[in-house]
Amino acid sequence: MKFKRVVIKVGSHVLTENNRAVSKKRMIDLVDLIAKLMERDIEVILVSSGAVSAGYTVLPLDRLTIGNKQVLASIGQPLLLKMYQEKFAKYNLLCSQILLSASDLDSKKRTHLAQVTINNLLKNRVVPIINENDVIATEELVFGDNDQLSASVADNFNAELLVILSDIDALYTKDPRKHSDAKIRKEVNHITDEELKDIPSPNSEFATGGIVTKLKAGKYLLDRGKKMFLATGFGLDDISSFLLNGVHKGGTLFKR
Repeated sequence: MKFKRVVIKVGSHVLTENNRAVSKKRMIDLVDLIAKLMERDIEVILVSSGAVSAGYTVLPLDRLTIGNKQVLASIGQPLLLKMYQEKFAKYNLLCSQILLSASDLDSKKRTHLAQVTINNLLKNRVVPIINENDVIATEELVFGDNDQLSASVADNFNAELLVILSDIDALYTKDPRKHSDAKIRKEVNHITDEELKDIPSPNSEFATGGIVTKLKAGKYLLDRGKKMFLATGFGLDDISSFLLNGVHKGGTLFKR
C-alpha cells in the first residue's frame, strides 16, 4: 500500500516520560521515521502534542486548571519546536510550526490559506508541524489530545492516511487491561455508535485522549473514504513495517 501524503499524529503520553519531560529518544525515533518516509518521496505532515509538558519542564505549574495549561502550552510551544528543529537538522531537513483551531478549519477561506501554505512547505521538503492553538482553544486541553484535529487535518490537507501513534497500540475486541482474552482487531471497516459512547480514559496527567477520541477520528475519516492506522508510539516497529515495507504486523488499520 503506497501513500503519497500521510499525517502522523503523536500524543502527549508518547512524547512525555515520567509524567514530566519530553522524551528525546521517542522524538528522535519519530524524526528518523519521517526522514525515511521523505527519502521515499512520501510527504509527511506532523500533528504533535507535547507543548504543555515542554512548558512544564521550565515552569512546573499545577496542571489541573485550564488557565495553567494554557500558560504551559504558550511557553512550551516554541520549546517543542526548537527540539524538533534540532532533530530534523541532523537529516538536513527543515520543519515549521502551524497553529490551528477548530474555527480555522470551519472557515473555507482560512482552510484554503492553510492548504496553500502546507502545499508550498511540502513542495520545498519542509515538515509542517501542526498543533492546536491551545492559548485560545481549550477543547483539546480537556477532551481531544489532537485526535480530532489530526483527522480534520488529514481530510482537509489531502492526506490518504492518518497515523495515530499512541500509548494504545491497537483496537481490541475488549479492554485488554481487564480481559486476558482480548484480541487485536487488525482491520476495522465500521465503527458503531455504541463504541463511541464510552468515556475517554487518559493514561497520564498530560494526556487528554482515550480510545474513544481515536474511534471518533477513525469514524470521521472512514465516512470520508480515508484510512487511519492506530499503532504504539513506544517503539515504531509496527508503523515502520506498515509504511516502509507494506507489512501489517501490529496495530489497527481503519479502512472501507
